Amino acid sequence: MKNTGLWIRTAIILAITLVGIYLVFGPRHAPGAQDFTWQGIKNNLAQNVNLGLDLKGGSHLVMRVKTDEYLKRLTTNNESAALLAGTEAKDDAGNPLGVTDGSYVAENGNYQVILNVSDPSKIPAIVEAVKKKIDFSYWIESQGANSITWTLPAREQARLKEQATDQALKIIESRINAFGVKEPTLQRQGRADSGQILLQMPGVENPERVKALVGETSRLELMKIVSPPNPSPVTKYPTKEAALASIGGKESDTRKVLPFVERDETVKTAPTPADKKPQQFVVVEAPAVVDGSELRDAAAVQGRAGGSDYQISFSFKPTGAQKFGDWTGKNIGNYMAVVLNEEVKSAA
Repeated sequence: MKNTGLWIRTAIILAITLVGIYLVFGPRHAPGAQDFTWQGIKNNLAQNVNLGLDLKGGSHLVMRVKTDEYLKRLTTNNESAALLAGTEAKDDAGNPLGVTDGSYVAENGNYQVILNVSDPSKIPAIVEAVKKKIDFSYWIESQGANSITWTLPAREQARLKEQATDQALKIIESRINAFGVKEPTLQRQGRADSGQILLQMPGVENPERVKALVGETSRLELMKIVSPPNPSPVTKYPTKEAALASIGGKESDTRKVLPFVERDETVKTAPTPADKKPQQFVVVEAPAVVDGSELRDAAAVQGRAGGSDYQISFSFKPTGAQKFGDWTGKNIGNYMAVVLNEEVKSAA
């Protein structure tokens, strides 16, 4: 009986060993004598066992999404767009509805958009005109004697912060794929509202390079270019000073000068992603037709060539799609700029 038990244990150990060898070498590789040498064993372990930071070393980063800045920008953009919509709105007789000015509050967890009006009786018409242009569905509206206020409630602040963090996770994931690291760790860290993201990349020993790649801010906007419509070419200026001279010498709330950093698609030699045509400048209208808060999954994704070769990828949220559709329907022939981080990347 003792020998029978020993044989059973031996058979179990042998079976487990054979299964382990099969899993290490894989079904597509028949083990040979070289696989059982010291070098062969090391090679197979390196190919099939992924070591973590504690054994292999690498980069460990904890990043924080600037969610407060995101909400501040959302508030300021909404204020600019609401003021423009309100001042452009007219009654049935073609008279302005009487929006005098606008302001915003964006600090200490308080985010408000405020429009001041000269005629309280026109407030309902102003609200209707503004809501056709801006999505205030998750803001709380209140009306004073001569003002309209939209306030972002705490629950919506939390939701938007979480949304911004999720968006950052997707962007970082798309960027770290360029490293080809096996099994990186990318996840939230800390409280749900902390905006912290943990990134571990085993084997990547240059944390500064990682920071430069994943930490680059990407802000995407679609803006109208001040230019004669198609088929005339986009109006470009050789210098910023020349562009400013075309709008009276300085920028305003409704006009901005941005560099047009256009890739030179005519380069036929070996891939050099940084090759660009000589920098020029264009004048764009503010606020943006569609800003980053109305885009879904907007990101600058590294292209196949790597390095500084980035491609812009995005899709619209419902409100952004409606704005884009309204604008293109009313501006047939006018040029729209794709603006990434205050640089015009393309115009169509």
